Amino acid sequence: MNANDRNAVERVCVKDWLKAANVAAGKAVRIWRLFYEVGPRCGRAIFLPIDQGFEHGPVDFLPNPPSGDPEFQLRLALEGNYSGIVFEPGLARKYHHAYAGRVPLVFKVNAKTNIPSDADAFSPLTGSVEEGVALGADAIGYTLYVGSPAQDRDIAQLAEVRRACDRFGMPLIVWSYPRGSAVKLKGTRDSLYAIDYAARVACEMGADIVKLNMPKPDEECPGQPEGYTRLNLDEFQRMAKVIRSAGRTLVLVSGGSKLSDANVLAKARLCFEAGAAGLIFGRNMWQRAMPDALDMTAKVHDLAHAFGDAP
Repeated sequence: MNANDRNAVERVCVKDWLKAANVAAGKAVRIWRLFYEVGPRCGRAIFLPIDQGFEHGPVDFLPNPPSGDPEFQLRLALEGNYSGIVFEPGLARKYHHAYAGRVPLVFKVNAKTNIPSDADAFSPLTGSVEEGVALGADAIGYTLYVGSPAQDRDIAQLAEVRRACDRFGMPLIVWSYPRGSAVKLKGTRDSLYAIDYAARVACEMGADIVKLNMPKPDEECPGQPEGYTRLNLDEFQRMAKVIRSAGRTLVLVSGGSKLSDANVLAKARLCFEAGAAGLIFGRNMWQRAMPDALDMTAKVHDLAHAFGDAP
């Protein structure tokens, strides 16, 4: 794909999206704040997730021991001017109050440990939308495992959370993750097929914003349906296709495991170029010492501004 092809990608303007997606007033106020009043303030958002202690275990804090204290991430979010921090209920209650009003809160309402296999993937509720409202959250987070044997319960649970978000005017961010043995047989959870499907499901479930992983190359994902293997897309094209499949749902791209500095910035640039509304990078930020984390954050802010729009 040449430079002209990349420039032809239609990148979301959040101001216009709010109108086109018919977003209710309460949600619109909060989404405007997240994209134009905090963080880069240019129609692009950068979130700092700290749900890994629950989802992965304390092992993720070993590369940078100070990060085991949520105060580390809160300081990084404040000094690095993030659009918001993602907390499970216990961390929100115990730590966020000192930063309330200065660091926007994304309140995660479900979770699971990393101990069961992916084949059993299901995240029960750990909190409620009403709790998030009481704690001053600007958005609600929910993990949906697309393709899991438990997806019937998962989809029904998400529908209840979505209805509560609508009642309280809270934006809903869905972590839409392919999981389970059936997904493995169709190209693995990182395939274009699986992530493309997850993007579409989030849109059809009514997510305002969806968190997605970047699809891996076809050769790393054997077993995809034939229609996908015939596409023969490069890295940029795969990401752009996933973003199109999300429709009128804003896309945040996950950072995943820690990468080199050059690869973090290359990933951030590619995602913004492909039309992502934001990034949600955790380990790639807080697994660094604070000075390095702030330096990397500033560089990602520069990229957000390069591909953003004015309020």
